Amino acid sequence: MKRIRYYIATSAAALMIVCTSCKENYSVGEKVGNLIEFTQKGVIWQSWEGRMNMTQTGMNTSGEPFSFSFDNDKTDDKRQQELIELMKQAQVEGWKLKLRYHEVWGAKNVFSNRGETDYFIDDVVVLDKNFAKPLSNMGDANRGGRVVDTIFVVIDKAELLKNEK
Repeated sequence: MKRIRYYIATSAAALMIVCTSCKENYSVGEKVGNLIEFTQKGVIWQSWEGRMNMTQTGMNTSGEPFSFSFDNDKTDDKRQQELIELMKQAQVEGWKLKLRYHEVWGAKNVFSNRGETDYFIDDVVVLDKNFAKPLSNMGDANRGGRVVDTIFVVIDKAELLKNEK
C-alpha cells in the first residue's frame, strides 16, 4: 500500500512539474526569406502550415527551411486571417518576407492541435515585392540600378604567375 501511495505521489509531482514548466513564449524571433510552401492541412485539426527558405543579403542560404504554423487557437482573430491572406499572395507573387514568431515549449502543443510545429507566426512584414523578379523592369528608363546578387572573386597570384610563363 505504501508503494502505491509513493508512485501516485511521485507521478502527481512529476505531472505538476511538467505542466508548470510549459512556456508559451519559449523563444521569440524573426526570420527573413521567401515562401516555398503555404498550405492548410490536417486530419483532425486543420491548420495553416508553411515553410520558408531563409535569405541573407539577397541570396538563399543553405540548410533546412524554416517550418512554421498559424495558431489554431486564434481562429477568430481577424488579424491572423489578414496575415494568412497576405501569406497566400506572397507565395504566388514570390515576395521576400520577415516573419515574427514565438515558439512554445512543453505541453502547450503536445497533440499538435494548435499546429504541426511549435513555431507560431505573430506578424508578417513584406520586405521586397520584386524579390523573385529582379530583371522584370530592366527596360524602365526611370529605374535606377540595384544589387541583385553578390559575387566574390578570389585571385590567386601563384596561378597568375604560372599562366604567364
